[in-house]
Amino acid sequence: GGYGMRKVELTMNEQNKYLIIKKLVESNGNKKRAAIKLGCSIRTVDRLILKYKNQGKRGFVHGNRGRTPSVAFPLDIKNKIIRLYLDEYPDANFTHFCEILREDLNIRVSDTSLNKWLRDECIISPKARKKTKKQLKMLLRSRLEASPSKKVQNDIKETLALIDEKDAHPRRPRCKYMGEMIQMDASSHEWISGQIWYLHLAVDDASGEVVGAYFDRQETLKGYYNVFYQILTNYGIPAMFYTDRRTIFEYKRKINAFDDDDTFTQFSYACHNLGVDIKTTSIAQAKGRIERLNQTFQSRLPIELRRAHITDIESANEFLRSYLKKFNDRFALRLNTTKSVFETQPSIEKINCTLAVLSPRKIDAGHSIHFHNKIYIPHRPNGTPIFLKNGTDCMVIESFDANLYVNVLDQIYVMQEVPERSSHSAEFDAPAKQKKPPKKYVPPMDHPWKRASYLNYLAKQKHRNFGANV
Repeated sequence: GGYGMRKVELTMNEQNKYLIIKKLVESNGNKKRAAIKLGCSIRTVDRLILKYKNQGKRGFVHGNRGRTPSVAFPLDIKNKIIRLYLDEYPDANFTHFCEILREDLNIRVSDTSLNKWLRDECIISPKARKKTKKQLKMLLRSRLEASPSKKVQNDIKETLALIDEKDAHPRRPRCKYMGEMIQMDASSHEWISGQIWYLHLAVDDASGEVVGAYFDRQETLKGYYNVFYQILTNYGIPAMFYTDRRTIFEYKRKINAFDDDDTFTQFSYACHNLGVDIKTTSIAQAKGRIERLNQTFQSRLPIELRRAHITDIESANEFLRSYLKKFNDRFALRLNTTKSVFETQPSIEKINCTLAVLSPRKIDAGHSIHFHNKIYIPHRPNGTPIFLKNGTDCMVIESFDANLYVNVLDQIYVMQEVPERSSHSAEFDAPAKQKKPPKKYVPPMDHPWKRASYLNYLAKQKHRNFGANV
């Protein structure tokens, strides 16, 4: 039937149907046999004969050919989504971006569809695998050769340069119980535009749950203490910390045995007092879990901070609290079988006393103590100063809740700052009514605060670490 002037292309099924009906009409054959061949009723065969007589070959083109399916995404919304991705979230992986679309715009689109749309635009996920990157590179290279336009060639070259390779970490089997092993690490990243902060992270090895997170401007003892504090208050005392030996946790050999900058000693002393083991490692497999977690955080958290309009580190730390819950709901394993081996939480008083920074000092000629560029005099809890002999050894204790105490001969005193200028002149001011200062709380003397306990621990650390390349 040469009805249409243009050549009509049929699919295999359509062609088969067309040939059977054509033969049936031309040879005036058996309708029942044609119906069996086509797997349809005689009534349908009659309709097909009519189509063939009226339209010829063209009548066998399926009616949906070239039509946009009714379930297809409207083009304008599809373009809006692609625009939004390119303008605001080019650093988000596709799954994460789909979550954002659902939360912010109530648009439900599967990551498969998104992947296809963006792949058509030569955009791949920042988390794309090697195979995907390789395929896209091949496609772009063939386009590069085929394109006569210099501008298009440059665009393609730029896109090619952006596709980088990232290696994954080998895996190690998970621990059996929650609290059995906590991996800790700090990673620096531009979490918000123009600000490089260190995110101190702790992840439970058995469940993959993030049990603590804290931003600081450097990798610091304060950062790790804050993470430890979150673990102690929300979960309890873990059995072991596992950490990368190249970080701040590697024992630093110091000329001066007493140094409040010596993070490892301070942190490990706090662990020692709570009975937590610490292991350090430099093997990649062992750190895989925390390293991958860092990648996930670096991929998602900056986008979430941007969405929450966060611009300073304090708000960022506040934001982390709610974010961890959301993150764990999404990524941690919810294992009902996982038994927890966290020990019961210590009291807040005990936590504040244990996560302390201890700094050995000497009393100077003015009965005072120099600490962080300020001058202090020890006071009893009732507010009376105590004057000690020049050269007396003491230990300044900075508790986690930022109170300053001092241990002198295993007596705990409150540190009172000496102001630069006296607020009262005995000579020229009328005698003011002396108000009794409020009684200060002083924690009971506890073995972590005994000077001897700390020095003893230091000596053991020195002995263990000198000459050993643990």
